[in-house]
Amino acid sequence: MLEGCESRRAEGGLVRAPRVSYRLNDAATLLTEPGALAVFGFGGSAAGIDDPRWSHVPLEALDAPTPCELWLVDGPVQHGHHEALRWSAGGGWLFAALELDERDHGGPAGAARVAYAQLRDFIRSRDEQQVLRIWNYQGAINQGDGDTERYKLFCDGRAEGCGDWFAHGYPAATAIGHHGEPHLLQVYLLASTHAGTAVENPRQVSAWRYPRQYGRTSPGFARAMRLPAQDALAISGTAAVVGHASAHEGDLAAQLEEILVNLEALLASAGMPAGFDTQAPLKAYVRHPADAPRVRELLRQRLPGVPVLLLQGDVCRSELLVELDGWRYA
Repeated sequence: MLEGCESRRAEGGLVRAPRVSYRLNDAATLLTEPGALAVFGFGGSAAGIDDPRWSHVPLEALDAPTPCELWLVDGPVQHGHHEALRWSAGGGWLFAALELDERDHGGPAGAARVAYAQLRDFIRSRDEQQVLRIWNYQGAINQGDGDTERYKLFCDGRAEGCGDWFAHGYPAATAIGHHGEPHLLQVYLLASTHAGTAVENPRQVSAWRYPRQYGRTSPGFARAMRLPAQDALAISGTAAVVGHASAHEGDLAAQLEEILVNLEALLASAGMPAGFDTQAPLKAYVRHPADAPRVRELLRQRLPGVPVLLLQGDVCRSELLVELDGWRYA
């Protein structure tokens, strides 16, 4: 049960991190829970619900039954719409989301530019102005050659839409390709009244310093974000990248092992103990559904008891077969 809001304030007056979990309850029931900030359903089985806190994520789940993802905060939650944008807020936290049809905005770059400009303007009108974590789901993410690859066009548009929004530091983020409506761009975020602490991985070049071979515009994200009360780490999409190069092309098991090494490096950089536990929900984005059983088994061996949601999703580099993101609580 949730305790009173005052009992959940961390030292220094900072509010406790949202509690993220996977639940097999139906979404409508989860939305009635005290402090429900957001609920997510996955793939074709996700039912439509008319509530700004509800999101249908266009990634097919590779496990059955498929749970929903629930974010809980301490305190009452308000929610509503602002033009095309959905939002909810409570306990010092803000969820904001929107879905755009790229055809209405001239393609992937235009849709990303509009999405980020709308989110930027909305956040600047709020008390919860510290963006800590962003998720991006784009159709056909690897389609196109060179600078015309759709993910690279997304990065161009995102930077234009952001302007100077993240001049003082990037949030953690994920960008994954979906197999739903091909023109759909979905973006959602978590923001707070207090700043977090960005975390980089010493094994990897920071994403915004990638060389020109990865596009005109480097991806803008931190590898992870320590939340304001230092009680949780929001982990960005993490793949088999060492330095700035993809590793172990064509070798699923080796890529997954490299990801786990990168995750441990992130925990160390964040000053957190090694390892993951039953309260650390992760997502595994798997390019080829036929690889799901092997990914599932490898993760059960290496991360026993850790809740992992397997989803079909394309990593932003076509040679990479799997990516992980998620949460680690202190």
